Amino acid sequence: MDPVLLIKAVVLGIVEGLTEFLPISSTGHLIIVGALLDFNDDKGKLFEIVIQLGAIVAVVWEYRARLTRVVVTLGSSADSRRFVVNLGLAFLPAAILGLAFGSAIKRHLFHPVPVAAAFIVGGLLILWVERRKHQIRIEEVDAMRAGDALKVGLAQALALIPGTSRSGATIIGGLFFGLSRRAATEFSFFLAIPTLTAAALYDLYKHRSLLGTDDLALFGVGFVAAFVSALLAVRGLIRYVAHHDFTVFVWYRIIFGVIVLATAWFGWVDWSTPG
Repeated sequence: MDPVLLIKAVVLGIVEGLTEFLPISSTGHLIIVGALLDFNDDKGKLFEIVIQLGAIVAVVWEYRARLTRVVVTLGSSADSRRFVVNLGLAFLPAAILGLAFGSAIKRHLFHPVPVAAAFIVGGLLILWVERRKHQIRIEEVDAMRAGDALKVGLAQALALIPGTSRSGATIIGGLFFGLSRRAATEFSFFLAIPTLTAAALYDLYKHRSLLGTDDLALFGVGFVAAFVSALLAVRGLIRYVAHHDFTVFVWYRIIFGVIVLATAWFGWVDWSTPG
């Protein structure tokens, strides 16, 4: 195995894991870092699907007790049934719009410069929501009703635009609709499971002709890197939101976006290759 490819796999796995559940857009980072590493061909796209699965498994592992309890008590617990229904309702908007417009979005917006612009706009939206008076109606995920879940799902649909951030859209949308920081963050984690799993399996099916045993080591390294870094990010974010707001991510998004746009404007980096 080419050691350079393995290093790229580790780097991209870490990028995916650290950014998937933070409000800074994992897709945007992978497009930009993939372009910098020249790892954005068809194999690179397939690799991104695999490391995304690694990040999903990290959430399942972190919340394994809660998820197991939901499955075991689904027939006897109204709370468990409501939890599953809420996830289904929140999943629907992105699923429907993704199927309808996903190809067009990938064709026109999956490039570093549009992503950088979305970083900045998304950061400003987060700042606007953070500066509003936050009235908490829902302290815990179990207190969410169908209408609350659907609203968060509509917010998640905004993340079809690369650079917006799925976790950012759901967390900030949750805050806007009256969820506590912890409830919004945890529901974002739970919602990632059906959303990202469905997207990954659909993409794997479309790219199944590219699957081969020769890439098992490469994909395995990336998967493990994504799993470990995502686990750290999930645990770290839950601790962080207990005492802080999301303003630090606003400035990161804006600075990151400005740097990419500046390098494109002055010609310091050639971002013309599709990301």
